[in-house]
Amino acid sequence: MAKTIAICNQKGGVGKTTTAVNLAACFAVFEKKTLLIDIDPQANTSQSIGINETQEEDIYEALAIAEVPEDATIERLSQMIKPVNPKYNLGCLSILPSSPGLAKLEMELINTISRERRLQRLIKVLESNYEYIVIDAPPSLNLLTINTLTAANSVIIPVQCEYFSLRGVAELLSTIKLIQNDLNPALKVDGALLTMCDTRNSLSKQVVEEVRSNFPGRVFNTVIPRNVKLAEAPSHGKPVLLYDIQSAGSQAYMKLAEEVLEIGNG
Repeated sequence: MAKTIAICNQKGGVGKTTTAVNLAACFAVFEKKTLLIDIDPQANTSQSIGINETQEEDIYEALAIAEVPEDATIERLSQMIKPVNPKYNLGCLSILPSSPGLAKLEMELINTISRERRLQRLIKVLESNYEYIVIDAPPSLNLLTINTLTAANSVIIPVQCEYFSLRGVAELLSTIKLIQNDLNPALKVDGALLTMCDTRNSLSKQVVEEVRSNFPGRVFNTVIPRNVKLAEAPSHGKPVLLYDIQSAGSQAYMKLAEEVLEIGNG
């Protein structure tokens, strides 16, 4: 059965999509069969992996058919899952893409039963085909984010090295606690991931120290640097390790993947 990891933060611009794309790609490099799910209507994860056109069917259709559990079959869902461009040589990585049309799903779900469990139903059907499932959640607390946390085994929280980071982590941990109490008692926090760290900046160093101090044992050893190659890679539709494997950003995400794999083996 796959381990399902939600990449989640209620605040945008913290490296959430960058982390989802590059962690999933690193899993694939380590020959772990991985599914990347884009459940953000902005579809930045899909674009970052080279899917720039709206697909005939995507995560919107997958969540819609899951209203009737018997309709969400592995055969039906497999038609919506796309392989990553073969020239990238990442045969272990596939994606269930998103599109702006997903934004309307939340309104459609308001008066439906088990609206928080649509994604969970899909995961239960798909998980036997993968070792890891990585979900990029929206940068807000909405029904899609609740679906993500309800479906996941664990959460990674990207935290930008800036002044308001501690408050954002505390708020998300409160949300996670509510999900654990009401919808998903097995949900665990793998850790906070410090991102966009500029070691030349005293504020970045201070934030790293404060996050580690306030959340002891819940912060990854790996720190993702502020790196131009990480910023450039999405415009080329590639994970950073395919864009520049020698870059500091690429090496950092490889180390993060090793840490996460160790958690899985622990």
